[in-house]
Amino acid sequence: MAMIDEPLYPIAVLIDELKNEDIQLRLNSIRKLSTIARALGEERTRKELIPFLSENNDDEDEVLLAMAEELGVFIPYVGGVEHAHVLLPPLETLCTVEETCVRDKAVESLCRIGAQMKENDIVDWFAPVVKRLAAGEWFTARVSSCGLFHIAYPSASEQLKAELRTIYGQLCQDDMPMVRRAAASNLGKFAATVEQSHLKTEIMSIFDDLTQDDQDSVRLLAVEGCAALGKLLEPQDCAAHILPVIVNFSQDKSWRVRYMVANQLYELCEAVGTEPTRGDLVSAYVRLLCDNEAEVRIAAAGKVTKFCKILNPQIAIEHILPCVKELSTDSSQHVRSALASVIMGMAPVLGKDATIEQLLPIFLALLKDEFPDVRLNIISKLDQVNQVIGIDLLSQSLLPAIVELAEDRHWRVRLAIIEYIPLLASQLGVGFFDDKLGALCMQWLEDKVFSIRDAAANNLKRLAEEFGPEWAMQHIIPQVLEKINNPHYLYRMTTLQAISLLAPVMGPDITCQQLLPVVIASSKDRVPNMKFNVAKVLQSLVPILDQSVVEKAVKPCLVELSEDPDVDVRYYAHQALRACDQMVISS
Repeated sequence: MAMIDEPLYPIAVLIDELKNEDIQLRLNSIRKLSTIARALGEERTRKELIPFLSENNDDEDEVLLAMAEELGVFIPYVGGVEHAHVLLPPLETLCTVEETCVRDKAVESLCRIGAQMKENDIVDWFAPVVKRLAAGEWFTARVSSCGLFHIAYPSASEQLKAELRTIYGQLCQDDMPMVRRAAASNLGKFAATVEQSHLKTEIMSIFDDLTQDDQDSVRLLAVEGCAALGKLLEPQDCAAHILPVIVNFSQDKSWRVRYMVANQLYELCEAVGTEPTRGDLVSAYVRLLCDNEAEVRIAAAGKVTKFCKILNPQIAIEHILPCVKELSTDSSQHVRSALASVIMGMAPVLGKDATIEQLLPIFLALLKDEFPDVRLNIISKLDQVNQVIGIDLLSQSLLPAIVELAEDRHWRVRLAIIEYIPLLASQLGVGFFDDKLGALCMQWLEDKVFSIRDAAANNLKRLAEEFGPEWAMQHIIPQVLEKINNPHYLYRMTTLQAISLLAPVMGPDITCQQLLPVVIASSKDRVPNMKFNVAKVLQSLVPILDQSVVEKAVKPCLVELSEDPDVDVRYYAHQALRACDQMVISS
């Protein structure tokens, strides 16, 4: 080992490990490339390591992916930007492999390297790589080339620029749909680097070809191109070239293309500006809202609030609201759910009168929907409506429905209502809350589902924080303490949990006078689960109580529990006693 020339050793290990049958060793070796490059030095990395990697690229996809990733950050190890071109050959080879994720990573690394290269190096080294890939016999090379044009183009001479535009046009008409797809998805990036004069002529011509492609997978990628190109063109050119394409796409025979338009609609509206939006795009959007395919209606419904923000309220009321009413009774529960998740946001857009007249009936219908997700989506956005119509109207119209949902047969709906009670409480105010929702909060402590009881106990704590200890002392504590006498031990345990959560909010005096006696009395319960929960609660109360109270009341109770026949009760009692002792030491 000592005889081996030291600088040669790392490359020898790398070569051995790269040829090892164990894929994990090969992977580790690739991930240590930077360490090995440092050991070899910049010159030997360029002359030995990189050529070696170029030759050894017939490996598992996982290894090739790691190699493509490592090479992207390898410029410092080959001697800086002036030598960056030596990294292009291995990555060029990786751009031709069959596995998509390897090619994508190789393209990403090439873009990262190209972005740092000097202009003349891009012309001499990077552009030829792009041209070779674009002329590749196998489609994978041509697919990869599409993601590199935007790096090569800005530094090119006029002649080379013209050549690159022509090549990109040819890729957009390639026989293989995969190549045309790649060209369509990268068109926006390439177009952003092209001069305005060529943008209106050659790029728009390429774009028109893609929008009429016979493959729907290519056309739907051209939809994304609409938004990207729209931002590059002047408003009048955008209205002339992009708007008709969007309108046609909204009536495309393939539902996937229509879905893409519905999904991208807001971005498309931003690209073409507000004036054309109000005319042609409103009718296109209405068509999408009434589409035959549920997936298209879901995507369109999810954008209804964003779209209405671009319009003036009158147009939204005239054209969009009728469709929204139809969608609120759609046969697909997913369409109704998508609508429910955004419809509350329409209230600020339409204003108070239109919300009361037009939207409230839709909210109420969705609140009574048979599908739980629809009801949940409405409940979770109530605050947006409250800001527009005020709490009085909200409580008169929506609160009865909320109270009904509090007893919903689906426990997740009841859970959502509980989680929104503190929000409602802060909006409704203490007086209204006591009248309408107070009883519900106590009722949930005796729910059949544990998650509801658990959430109800947490809810009481949040209400006590919202309205203060005095209010809690009057409206929560007496009713909670009553429930400790419930014949079912699970409900008695919920009461203990509520006490442990409320104690920090209520402070040491109320805890000592009102809550502690109930907990200590529960230590005599006949159910072991209750007794070890008493030990847990006492442990949580120790930091709140005075030291004298802990010594006189808490410790004797825990000592008694530590001698209980049940092993779990003894365990938790000992834990609580240790916590008491630690408190004494720290104080």
